[in-house]
This record gives sequence, C-alpha cells and structure tokens, in this order.
Amino acid sequence: MGSMAREVSLQCLILAEKRNAWSDISLRNAIHQAQFSARDAGLCTRLTYGVLQNQMLLDWHIDRLSSRPSEQLDTGVRNAIRLGLYQLLFLDRVPPHAAVNESVTLGKKYAKNPKSASLINGVLRNFLRQQESGQCPTPEDISIRYSHPSWFVKEFSQLLPPEELEAFLQANNSQPLIQAQTNLLKTTANALTAELTAAGVTVTPHPWMPDCLNLENTGNLEKLTAFCEGRFYVQDSAARAAVTAAAPQPGMRIMDACGAPGGKSFAAAIAMEDQGELFCCDLHPHKEKLIQEGAKRLGIQHIQTAVSDARHFFPEWENAFDLVLADVPCSGLGIIRKKPDIRYKEPKPLENLPVIQRDILLNVAKYVKLGGVLLYSTCTLLPRENDDVVSWFLKQNENFCLEPFTLPSPIGQTNGCITLWPHRHQSDGFFIAKLRRKA
Repeated sequence: MGSMAREVSLQCLILAEKRNAWSDISLRNAIHQAQFSARDAGLCTRLTYGVLQNQMLLDWHIDRLSSRPSEQLDTGVRNAIRLGLYQLLFLDRVPPHAAVNESVTLGKKYAKNPKSASLINGVLRNFLRQQESGQCPTPEDISIRYSHPSWFVKEFSQLLPPEELEAFLQANNSQPLIQAQTNLLKTTANALTAELTAAGVTVTPHPWMPDCLNLENTGNLEKLTAFCEGRFYVQDSAARAAVTAAAPQPGMRIMDACGAPGGKSFAAAIAMEDQGELFCCDLHPHKEKLIQEGAKRLGIQHIQTAVSDARHFFPEWENAFDLVLADVPCSGLGIIRKKPDIRYKEPKPLENLPVIQRDILLNVAKYVKLGGVLLYSTCTLLPRENDDVVSWFLKQNENFCLEPFTLPSPIGQTNGCITLWPHRHQSDGFFIAKLRRKA
C-alpha cells in the first residue's frame, strides 16, 4: 500500500533537484495527474515535504552510513535513500520493512546503475540496526538537526533567543493544515463546517481567526463540492490578518497592487460585501486568468484585473484609492512550512529585495487618497525587508504615518505593524504594516 505515492514523491524530489523546480507546484500537478485517493495524496505530500524539510539531517545520516558521501550519489539513489530514512525516522505508522523494501525497489527503477540497490539496502538496514539498538546518533549542530542552512540559523539567532530559535526551526518543519476562509457571500462558517464534515473532511475552527477553518483529509481539494461552488477559498490566517488590519468597507475603491493569486482581493471583496470597486493587479499576464477564475468561482462581481508593474506609475490611478494593498515580492522565509525548498536557495540574490520593495511602496503610495490607507505586507521575517523598509518609507513620506490596528485575540492591539511567527501564532511567518495618508 502506498507504492505509487512513494514513487510519485520520488519523481517530485528528483525533479526539484535536477531542474531547481518548486516542489509545491510539481507535487500538486503530480497528485492531480495520478488521481490519488485522499490517503495516497496525503502520504505523497507528507513524504515529499518531509524529505525536503529534513534533507540536511537525512544526508548527514547517509554520509556516516554509506561508503560514498551523499553528494557523490546519483539523484535517484540519493533521494531513494532519503525517502527510506525519512520514513524510518519520522513515520511511526510505516512498517520499517516496507520503508526499506519500497526504497530499494524504487532505487532499482530510478538509479543509473541497478547495482545501487544494494547500497540503498545497506544504508537503510545499517540505520535500522542502530535505531533498534538505541545507538542511532543525533547531530549536535542545530543547523543539521533541523535542516536549515547555517546562514539561516545565524540570521535568526540574532532575532530570537535560543529556546525560541529551536521552536521556530521545528515549526518550519511541521505539517501545516489547509486553512479555508469562509465565503460569507454564500455561506456561514457553521454551515460550511457541516458540509465539509459530511464530505469526510476533518474540520476544526481556527484558534483565533473568525470564519477560518483548519482542514485535514481533504483528498483532492478541487473536487470538493463546497470548493467548486465557491463557498470557501484557501488562504493562511496570516494573509487573512493583513486584510483584517486594512479594514476594507462596502463602497470603497481598493487596489491590490501585487495581487496574484488573488487571496487578499477575495478577502477584501467579501469584507466589502462585494460593494465597491476592487482592482487586482499583477506583473505576470498568465496570473490574470487565475484571479478571474477565482473571483467567478466565489461569485464576486466587483473585481477588475489588470497586468501592471507595481513599480511603474500610472497617472490615472493617482490619488484614486481609499485602500492600497501592497503584498510585495520578498524572500518568502515565513512560508518555509509550505515551500520547504526555499531554505536551500542561495541567500545572495535576496539582498536586493529591499530596493524592489522600496520602489513598489514609493510608487503605489501615490495611488492612495488623502486620508486613505496603504497596507504593506510580506511573507518573510527579515527586518531588512519589513520594519526597515517601512521606516525608510516614512522618512521619505512625512504625509504618511503608522496607524494602530487590532487583530483577533490573543494578538490584540498593535502599534501599526506586527510580525507573525509560525511558532507563536500557528500561522505563516508574516509582516503587516498599516500606513495612513494624512488628510
């Protein structure tokens, strides 16, 4: 049982490594193509994300157990061993013999050299013997133990005390639940809970975001009737909190400057009771269709889409909006739970991001009416992309000021900006700043 799920997982891992492809996209496409049951889809997802989340730890074990270091093994062999080790280390419900045998079988199929199967078998059985005898070592280096590169650990050790740092790294390796935001234009959270439960989905209320539901055992989400008929959309509570902070109202004119795939626009439109004007813009033309399809599914009438570069000034939009949402491009270090491979990207290209973020903020600020709101947000946790950008902007624009806002308990009142952390708030890592243009 689960053989196909393991094979698809291995295919995704190989693809991610060979083509530098994002695992979440290739995994979603592969599961859809395989037409998995809810159980196999769950296993495939758990295996793929689990290996990526723990890759440095798994390779540490390979290096100490194999006659050849992990980096010298071909991609198929390396990932077959990783799959087996991950199951032996973290999945209690998978029998050890199944983890070993399935990995060996996959190794024979995907290795360049069929004889590599004996290497896979040897590494996994050596690990199993050590585990059973209680002699399986654990790396002392926190970077290896939680599979976060040393630059990442060093960066966040300056932001968090040691006990919080470890909790943060653990949270990054956790399995996030799907979070469904209720489309209040069509249903209520109670009615949606009953409908999804009847469909076999495990539903629990989010601990602090109203009308947000945590979902498990969804299977192919897009086949659920409640999803197809637009009674909910998927969005993390942190992103939803950004719209809560912005406080859109019926009749407003709103711009979502970096809007794809549309989640914040959908949340704003629902908060506006679909009354007013909402422009959802994005740089990439192919994403315009995704936004339009999402709005149609949800029954939202008043979203207009546009392809635009948020750094380019459009005179017709100057002083035109009550609220501008700017969820800018960022390093994404707050969503590692959902995109585990982000941590392995080279940090050097991230250094120029604050320049882009400043340019966007300066430009879209021109679109805010007197007395209007500019909501700046990112899905990263680095101060240089968050607080530092906002501080720089306020020095350049004395006609804007931070405005306090309140989020649901237990978060409560803020001084105008807040950083949400996975280990503190059970959400994505996220930064929100609310800026009011002085009347």
